[in-house]
Amino acid sequence: MPDAHGQVFLADCPTRLAVEIITEKWAVIVLFALSLQPRRPGELADLIGGVSHKVLTQTLRRLQAYGLVDRRAYAEAPPRVEYSLTALGQTLVGPITVLTDWARDHGEAIVDFQEQNGH
Repeated sequence: MPDAHGQVFLADCPTRLAVEIITEKWAVIVLFALSLQPRRPGELADLIGGVSHKVLTQTLRRLQAYGLVDRRAYAEAPPRVEYSLTALGQTLVGPITVLTDWARDHGEAIVDFQEQNGH
């Protein structure tokens, strides 16, 4: 019987695709920001910090293409666009919250280790 965990490493495995999508550099941060409430791109950029508008747009489009984020354009002058999590994207709120809590609790230890080891 094949190891079920090993299947994650196959190139055409849906599990591997899902892991690759959410572990892209800005994906988890964008998803976490959207878990709080729908946001406009400028609000996301201000909230996240350090991400260019180009990279933020690419990340949002990628998450939208995989059904995790919804883009809503309002017919206003000036035009307004807002992003929110889809129902599928909402299923990531729990895991992302756990990951964010872990990072908050252990981020300092990682920085300390890097400093002690000259990285």
